[in-house]
Amino acid sequence: MDAAHQLIMANVGKHLSLTPDETACFSQMLVQKKFKRKHFLLQQGETCRYSAFVTGGCLRGYTLDRNGFEHVLSFAPSDWWMADMYSLLTQQPGSLNIEALEDTEVWLLSKYDQEQLYLQVPKFERFFRILTEKSLIAYQQRLIDNLSLTASERYARFCQRYPTLIHHLPQKQIAAYIGVTPEFFSKMKKEFG
Repeated sequence: MDAAHQLIMANVGKHLSLTPDETACFSQMLVQKKFKRKHFLLQQGETCRYSAFVTGGCLRGYTLDRNGFEHVLSFAPSDWWMADMYSLLTQQPGSLNIEALEDTEVWLLSKYDQEQLYLQVPKFERFFRILTEKSLIAYQQRLIDNLSLTASERYARFCQRYPTLIHHLPQKQIAAYIGVTPEFFSKMKKEFG
């Protein structure tokens, strides 16, 4: 078992205990894929057909407004899952762009295989319910933060949520996540000291 496979199995192991047969069933449904920096896993208007588990690199999920301004909703560094949840669950065209911020390696699980997994290894319903609940909580908290916190407070929340990305991401990406211009973000960081 290579390091990437060990990482996804450890991620699943946080919530499920699998038999060797169940592990083999899950593993057979995964497709390993590599994306070059700035390449898309999903673009706005496409239907999301996969959940992606990041084993190396980093993804970002964002939308574009009418003026072409990017609104970053989330990042997925190594050991994180990402999908356009609305599109994946409804199989309708989505509004999220999912882009590799750097060369990124993922395991993909198709919506179809996920449904088959529920039938073959029912305990995976629990695993993906937990992921969906955590995603819902994160998006709700993000909405509340954007409505009620200052830019500095939103940056502090970013640092709590993504401690490994604070010094790893370009400032432009962090600014888009907290909803400010890169210039304002740079000035705000100087005031932080």
